[in-house]
Amino acid sequence: MPGLNVLSRWLLLGEWRAHPVRALVAIAAIAVGVAMGFAIHLINAAAFNEFSAAVKSLSGQADIQVAGREPLFDEAVYPLLAADPDVAVASPILEVAAGVAGQDTPLRIVGIDALRAGFIAPDLMGVPGDGRMLDVLADDALFLSPAAQTWLAKSRGDALRLRSGTGDVTLRVAGPVQRARAGQRLAVMDIGALQWRFDRLGKLSRVDLKLRDGVDRAAFQRRLTQQLERTWPGRFTVGQPNDADQESRTDNMSRAYRVNLTVLALVALFTGAFLVFSTQALSVMRRRSQFALLRVLGMERRALLRQVLLEGGSLGVLGALLGVAAGYALAAAALHFFGGDLGAGYFPGIRPQVAFTPGAALIFFALGLGVALLGCLAPAWEAARARPAVAIKSGADEGALARLARVWPSLICLLLAAAFSFAPPVFELPLFGYLAIALLLIGGIGLMPRAASIVFRALERGAEPRARRYPVLALSLARLANAPGQASIALGGILASFSLMVAMGIMVSSFRVSVDDWMGHILPADLYVRTVDAGGTGFLSAGQQAALTAAPGVKRIQFLRTRRVTLAPERPPVVVIARDIDAGDPARLLYLVGPSAPVPAGARPAWVSEALLDLYGVRIGGMLHLPLGGAQSEFFVAGAWRDYANQSGSVVIQLADYRKLTNDATVTDAALWSARGEGLDALEQSIRALPFGAALNLMRPGDIRAASLKIFDRSFAVTYLLEAIAIAIGLSGIAASFSAQTLARSREFGMLRHVGVTRRQVLQLLAFEGGLLTCLGVLAGFALGLVISMILVYVVNPQSFHWTMGLHLPWPLLGSVAAVLVAASIATALVSGRHALSGGPVRAVREDW
Repeated sequence: MPGLNVLSRWLLLGEWRAHPVRALVAIAAIAVGVAMGFAIHLINAAAFNEFSAAVKSLSGQADIQVAGREPLFDEAVYPLLAADPDVAVASPILEVAAGVAGQDTPLRIVGIDALRAGFIAPDLMGVPGDGRMLDVLADDALFLSPAAQTWLAKSRGDALRLRSGTGDVTLRVAGPVQRARAGQRLAVMDIGALQWRFDRLGKLSRVDLKLRDGVDRAAFQRRLTQQLERTWPGRFTVGQPNDADQESRTDNMSRAYRVNLTVLALVALFTGAFLVFSTQALSVMRRRSQFALLRVLGMERRALLRQVLLEGGSLGVLGALLGVAAGYALAAAALHFFGGDLGAGYFPGIRPQVAFTPGAALIFFALGLGVALLGCLAPAWEAARARPAVAIKSGADEGALARLARVWPSLICLLLAAAFSFAPPVFELPLFGYLAIALLLIGGIGLMPRAASIVFRALERGAEPRARRYPVLALSLARLANAPGQASIALGGILASFSLMVAMGIMVSSFRVSVDDWMGHILPADLYVRTVDAGGTGFLSAGQQAALTAAPGVKRIQFLRTRRVTLAPERPPVVVIARDIDAGDPARLLYLVGPSAPVPAGARPAWVSEALLDLYGVRIGGMLHLPLGGAQSEFFVAGAWRDYANQSGSVVIQLADYRKLTNDATVTDAALWSARGEGLDALEQSIRALPFGAALNLMRPGDIRAASLKIFDRSFAVTYLLEAIAIAIGLSGIAASFSAQTLARSREFGMLRHVGVTRRQVLQLLAFEGGLLTCLGVLAGFALGLVISMILVYVVNPQSFHWTMGLHLPWPLLGSVAAVLVAASIATALVSGRHALSGGPVRAVREDW
C-alpha cells in the first residue's frame, strides 16, 4: 500500500529526528565492530598472502624441496639428489640470518649456486655491474633486494659490515637482486662464499629440485622420502613448495593471535546489538500508545512488526556500510604504519598491500545487519503482540517489559556456559570458550530485571524506617523496585560494557604480571652476555667461553645454546635450549608447572614447554626424540615449564648432552654471577676489557625485563585499542539509555511537580536512581567480568597459545573506570532531567487530560 510506505518512512524519519544521538550511538557501535573485524580480516589476509608469496618467490619453479629437521644439514646428501635420474636440476641453498651493525633485526642472506639457481629461481640471481659478471661468484660480494637497500641505505659499491661469531665480515654490495617482492629484505651471494665467510662449510639449508618432464611429483616425493628415511632416519623432510604443510606452518604461526583479535573486534558488535536493543526497546515503550492507535486504525500486526524491524535494520545497514568502508581504510593505514602483524612480530620483512575482498565485505555487512535485527527482534515482537486496548492507556510501559523478567532462559544460558568452559579446543582453537563467554553475557544481562527487583526491594524495605527523613531516596528505591524492566535496560548496558572491560583488563594484567614474574624467575644471574647484532650468526667460541670464565669479578658462569628443529613438517620449528642446568634441581632456572618425573639412570633429561604437551602429545615421564647431530636422539621428559618466549614450543636439555650429540662447542648466551664484593659496573668493565669485549652486548636482568615488557605492550597495542573502544562505546550507550529514559518520563516528573515535589528534589531523585543503578551494574559487571576473565585466563589462553598464567586483578584500572561510569550516569541523568523539566509541569501532563 502506498499510504503504508509513506507512513513507514514518516515513522522512521520522525524517530530519528526525535532521538538522533541514540540512533547515532547504535550506528557507531555497529560500525566500529564491523570496521575492526573487517580490518583485521583484511590485514591478516594481506599478510598471509604476502608471506606465502615471498616464500614462493624464494622457491621459484622448484618441484620438490628437501630440507633438514635441523636448520643445517651435511651437504653429503647433495650428490645423491643431483644424480637421481628423475632430477633435471638440483640447486643447493644455504640461508643465514646475519646480524647487521647498528640494526636490531638481522639480514636474511640466501646462498645459491649461480650456475644452477638460474634454472629454478631466476628471481634470486644477482644483477652485477657492467663488466663484472664474475661478481655472482665472488667471495666478497652480495646482492641486495630494493627493500634491503633502502633499509640499510646501501647501493652498488658500498661496504656492508655483518656479524660472524664475535667478529665482523665486510662484504661489497655488488648490485641488486633480479626480482624481489615489495618490502622483502634479503641478500643473495655465492653459496661457497657464504659457507666460508660465516663458518658454515659443508652445510646446506635445503636443496631445490627441478624434475624432468613427465615425472610424477607425488610419486617421486613418496619414493625420495622413503629413500632418505632408510639412509638417514628422521633427518630430512621432503615436500613441495607452498604445499599443505607449508601453508599449515604459515597459518599456525599467527592463527591464535588473529582469531583472538577478531573475537575482540566482535565484542564491539555485541555491544552494538545491545545498544540497538535498548534503542528499540525504549522507542517501543515511548510510542506504545501510538502503535496501539495505529492498530486501532487498521494497521496489521505484521506491518507493525515489519516497521520496528525496519527501524532497527536501518541502523544495522548504515552501521555496516560505514563499518566496511572504515574497515578498509583502517586496514590500509594499519598495514602502512604497523605492518602485517600489527606489531606482534609474526611476519617480519614483508610489506603487504590491502586488497578489497567483496565476499568478506558482504559477510561482515551481513553480520552487522544481522546483529542489528537480532537486537530489535524482542522489541518488535512485543510491539506487534501488544493488545491495543491495554497499550493505548498511559502508564502501561512496564508491562511491555514483563517478559524480560523470565529467569529460565538466562539460567539455561549460564548452565550451557559452565558446560562449554570445560570443553576441549576445536581445531586447536577455544571455540567453546568463546561461546561460553557469549552465553555468560546473554545470561547475565537476562537476569538483570529479576536481580534489580530483588536488590531494590530489599533496599526499599531497609530504607522504610528512614523514609520520612530521606523521602527522595525512598521514592527512588520505590520506583526502581517496582519498575525493574525499565531499570534493566540501563543495567544491561552497564553490565555489558563494564563486564567486558573487567574481563579484558584482568586478562591483559594477568598476562603482563605473569610474564614479569616468569622473567624474574628465569633471569637469576647478575649479568647476561651475548654478541652484539648477533642475528643467527653470532656465537662465542670455546676459547672465548674460557676467557669469560676467567675474567676478574666472575664468581660463576653458565652458558646457553639455542637451535631450532622441526618435529612435524606441518608445524613451525620448536626451539632446543641447551644450557648448564642441574637435573636434580631444575626449578632454580626453569618455571616448572605440574608434576615432575625422576630421571632414570643413564637417561638424557629434557624439560618441555607447555606447548609441546598440547601440540605434540608429549607426556611427563615419556620419551621424546629430537633431531640433533644428524640423527634422532632420545630424551626422557622430566618435567614441563612455562615459556612465554616460544609459542610454537621449546625443549630444554643439558648443554653437555647437546655438545656430545652435535660436536658443537659454541654458545649464544652466557649468564654471569659477580663475586662477593664486586659491583656490576666493575664486572662489566672487566668483560669489556677482554679482546672481544667490544663485540659483546651486556644486559642486566632489569633491562631485559623492561625491554620485554615494552615488546609485550607493543604486541598488545591493538588489544588496548579495542578495549578503549569498547569502554567508549559502553559509556556512550549508557549515556544514551539514561538520557532517553529520563526524557521519556517527562509526564511522570510533571505529576510529581503537581503533588508538591520540587525541581531540585526531582533532580536528586534522578541522581539517586542513576547512581544506584550504576553501582548495581558495576557490582554485577565486576562479578560477571571476573568469571569471564577466568575463562579467558584458564581456558581461552591455554587453548589458543598453549601456556598458562596466574590471575591478577588491576584494582586501580577497575576502580577508576567504575568511578567514571558512576559519575557519567549521574551527570547524564541530571542533564537529561534538566531538559525534561524545562517544559513546565502543566505541559508535561497535558496528554493525560
